[in-house]
Amino acid sequence: MADAGKMRRKYVGRAVAAAAGTAFVREGADAAAPPSTEVAIPGLLPASQMPGSVPEPEIQRARFPEGFLWGAATAAYQVEGAWDEDGKGESIWDRFAHTPGKVRGNATGDVACDQYHRYAEDVALAKQLNLKSYRFSISWPRIQPTGVGKPNMKGIDHYSRLVDTLLEAGIRPWCTIYHWDLPQALEDRGGWPNRDLAKYFADYAGILAEHLGDRITVWAPFNMPWAIAFMGYGAGAFPPCRKSFPDFLKAAHTLALAQGEAVRSVKAASSKATVGSAYEMAPAYPKTGSEADRAAAARYHAMNNVFFLEAAMRGRYPKAFVGETPYEVMGFKEGDEKVLYSPLDWVGFHFYTRRVVSDASGTDGFGGGFSGTEIESDTGSARDPYTRIRAAMPTEGPLTESGMELWPRGIYDIVTQISREYDHPVIEITESGCGYLDAPSDSDNGRVPDTRRIYWYRQVLAELARAIADGARVRAYHAWSLLDNFQWAEGYTERYGLVYTDFRSQKRTIKDSGYWYGRVAASNRLDV
Repeated sequence: MADAGKMRRKYVGRAVAAAAGTAFVREGADAAAPPSTEVAIPGLLPASQMPGSVPEPEIQRARFPEGFLWGAATAAYQVEGAWDEDGKGESIWDRFAHTPGKVRGNATGDVACDQYHRYAEDVALAKQLNLKSYRFSISWPRIQPTGVGKPNMKGIDHYSRLVDTLLEAGIRPWCTIYHWDLPQALEDRGGWPNRDLAKYFADYAGILAEHLGDRITVWAPFNMPWAIAFMGYGAGAFPPCRKSFPDFLKAAHTLALAQGEAVRSVKAASSKATVGSAYEMAPAYPKTGSEADRAAAARYHAMNNVFFLEAAMRGRYPKAFVGETPYEVMGFKEGDEKVLYSPLDWVGFHFYTRRVVSDASGTDGFGGGFSGTEIESDTGSARDPYTRIRAAMPTEGPLTESGMELWPRGIYDIVTQISREYDHPVIEITESGCGYLDAPSDSDNGRVPDTRRIYWYRQVLAELARAIADGARVRAYHAWSLLDNFQWAEGYTERYGLVYTDFRSQKRTIKDSGYWYGRVAASNRLDV
């Protein structure tokens, strides 16, 4: 049997957050200069020598439209802390993190960034960075401690205060209804493979819209529903750590049903609501020109990128399987297609990196595509008789310290592909960012000179600007993350924030990348 911690780290470590005005500079210090193609950046070759890099003149010319929404994203369990305060129930991530050996360094999200108590400070930081959108999630067990029943009003009141603080700062509150922290009591009832959870989730979503829908107008039912199903029930890398491909398929179907039910529930409770998504997506390129690899890349796209999007927009599942869709294994019932069908008002998805995909028929294992590494299991290929894909994350481009390849062209390709396939919907980039461990510099008055992160964003955003220029209707981009935070099974060993968090003192320090991002948000251009 593979070491569970090692396997989990393979996946999670590569996955998956006062106004300064338009003259945005760091008070008392020179702002970090944007890196040109030949500036020496620690750990990186000059851009002109890097595979897949965007030429500097294109970055200089990149522009974003007036009214473009620059934002940042976080998730409740990763930033809030206060894990057992004010009536909050236990979540599956509480249980997981409290189990020795599950999280690197035995870290937990018990305190995390303490945003439950410090949200006003964090909203002020977002305003200082000129952000106009803040994507946050609500903790289900904070609202319904056991996942069912009347709401815990202390939880509702907390999020109501957060929303009011955001609106007072001129920032759009953007709510992810569920970002992985299932009430443990519902997992004890069978978890997401139990289709009863679709109804429970719809009730929960309706409670949120009833109490907050007068002020929140932008909602997404789930963050990365594919990862919820696959990583929790297929790969066993996330709680509840099951390793059953049939359970993965059942969970995926329940999540798709819950998505449809939640769309209707939110809109029934709030006339102001618009509902979209927060899917994980990575452009899939076939490893070779063979028909088998091209077909495998198409299956990857169908399963990993648009499985839930197709369900919502067209009331059906895409052609993600070798052969017929295994409806019986999934627990599909007559009439489910009507529940699935719930057209979204806009489409949201994350971008981090790309995948290179090959056909895995006849092999001893399969790669689910989350991290680019194969899942090791006792049952080998028998665990995936349906999709038969192996997805690898290449290393042709430079790697971040979290192990993900920088391939800027990927965001252009996936944005334009979704635009073509779904009749040019309004798109929001719901998460996008990179992990580097830069820390405050003692030699520079505590400054955090994270030049590599600025480089990453300049490259990726230049390609996003090109997609917009070519007709994609992208209206928002959310950096992951506003703050360094609890990075799931990696604990506190990875840093994705625009703001450095000292987890002992809870002191926040805006990084050079944060100041740079603030200037971009103020000007809609990258050469700032």
